[in-house]
Amino acid sequence: METYDLYQELIKPFWAPPAWLFGPVWMVLYALILISFGTVFYKVCKKKLPVAISLPFALNIVFNIAFTNIQFGLQNNILAAIDILLVLGTIVWMIVVIWPKIRWVAYTQIPYLVWVTFATILQLTITYLNW
Repeated sequence: METYDLYQELIKPFWAPPAWLFGPVWMVLYALILISFGTVFYKVCKKKLPVAISLPFALNIVFNIAFTNIQFGLQNNILAAIDILLVLGTIVWMIVVIWPKIRWVAYTQIPYLVWVTFATILQLTITYLNW
């Protein structure tokens, strides 16, 4: 079953966005992620940033990729809720560690932070409603 169909089957709050909106939003966010994360990893590889700064970025990629597989592959709302909290936490951590070094990278995380904060509230609500 496709993710669109699985999303349609979930009990959702009235304020949940339609399934078609997620693709365009993530397309924009992934462009920002590619540019900003690429910059961080490039500068770490060139030894212009300490390796430790890349840790929240690397963990964020792992948690972000895992979300869809957990939510729609495993169809496990509880694990998906935990995972999205980890995505959100790593975004905050990324902003904190990169702010003193490359401010524009921190700024590019703001749309990501806003969307994932909304998505976290949505996921926690969906988890509750589908308990």
